[in-house]
Amino acid sequence: MNTETWVRPRPASNAIKGDALLALVLALAATATSQLYARIGFLGDPPEAWIWAAGIGFATLPLALRRRYPVSVMVVVATAFYVCGQFGVPEVLVINIAMFLAVYTVGAWSSSRVLALWSRVGVVVAMITWLVVTLLIAGDDMDYLPGLSRASLFSEYATYITINIITNLLFFGAAWYFGEKSWRGARTLAQLEAQGRELERERETSAVQAVALDRIAIARELHDVIAHHVSVMGLHAAAARRTLERDPVKAQAALEIVEQSAEASITELRQIVHTLREPGREHEAQTVGVAQLPELVEHSNLAGVPTVLIIAGEPRPLPMLIDIALYRVAQEALTNVRKHAGTGAQAQVRLRFTEREVHIEVSDDGVVQKLSAPGAKGGAGGLGGLGLRGMRERMGAVGGTLESLRRERGGFLVRASVALGQAESQPSGTAAAEAEVAEREEQHRVSGVRDDDSSLVG
Repeated sequence: MNTETWVRPRPASNAIKGDALLALVLALAATATSQLYARIGFLGDPPEAWIWAAGIGFATLPLALRRRYPVSVMVVVATAFYVCGQFGVPEVLVINIAMFLAVYTVGAWSSSRVLALWSRVGVVVAMITWLVVTLLIAGDDMDYLPGLSRASLFSEYATYITINIITNLLFFGAAWYFGEKSWRGARTLAQLEAQGRELERERETSAVQAVALDRIAIARELHDVIAHHVSVMGLHAAAARRTLERDPVKAQAALEIVEQSAEASITELRQIVHTLREPGREHEAQTVGVAQLPELVEHSNLAGVPTVLIIAGEPRPLPMLIDIALYRVAQEALTNVRKHAGTGAQAQVRLRFTEREVHIEVSDDGVVQKLSAPGAKGGAGGLGGLGLRGMRERMGAVGGTLESLRRERGGFLVRASVALGQAESQPSGTAAAEAEVAEREEQHRVSGVRDDDSSLVG
């Protein structure tokens, strides 16, 4: 909210009704007190009835509209106040209260702060000037306060004038101060309410984003588990079907692998469910990482894709998120090899540690199989084209990068890299890394390589 241009909202209907009631009460009170003042001969002989009624009426009744038209009401009340004083309407109590409310309301409710400032300055200066001129003129009338000396500049009458000026300055100053304080208080309250609404919107947005991120993470985890194990089960189930009659022993071995893959899939799914139900057990639920790469390579060999594992550099413990992300990249890449590299393809998994980074590369020497359309039989559409997207998201979440490209001598290469220091200081990833990966993926897609999401598992 811009506090410089803030305008106080229009008053509520109940506030307008309250002002109307206040104006009526003040009018009745002024009428009653003026009768009492007249009875004791205050201010001498009272003026004509219409002047009396007009002075009291215009000094009080316009206050019913004081919040909606504060400056206009103040001018009317000030004029009526002058009429009452100039023509001797016997009332000085209630009309002073009305004058105070009028000046106060301009400071509290005027939408134009410039107009509020100069209109009050004009009224206050006019009132003080009128007071001083009236007292100076009355000073020549020896019948007015005859007991006060007028002999010098510092006479008793001069003191009387000074007291009246100070009293009126305090009167108008108080009305000015409390009006400004009310306006600033209303502005501060509006600002706090606006901030509260903004915080509520941010909280709702954060909640929606958190749910979306959780859904993405769950979808990615389920995809990685299901795509890997189901692809293994599908290949060996097909092999068992083809060899069931002519080679039962080989078919039985294939079915045993299907059974093992099913059990492994159920185990990982159960661990994911436990993690979701008990968020504090993420570390207990972690059962995969680069330490399980030998088992992953063995499964690939059993699935009919000869695969070797090469570890370069000095292995060392990795942060949990990086450990899982690298394993899942290798798992997904090997799944893609089985589905797209063709018969007889071989794969290589290379894990390389440097002083500040860790890299994992999965390459094959197979052929690039393109599909005519996403979702065609045997192609990427079966799981919605999420394979490479999931790998990019995983590496982006730990501040890493992912490359996928065709090898010059044939086959395909997926390379994931992450700087350990960067990952530790930025566990949620960086937009720059994700943008760089997306740009490289787009370049490869345009050149027709196999990193198009529509041509890979996922």
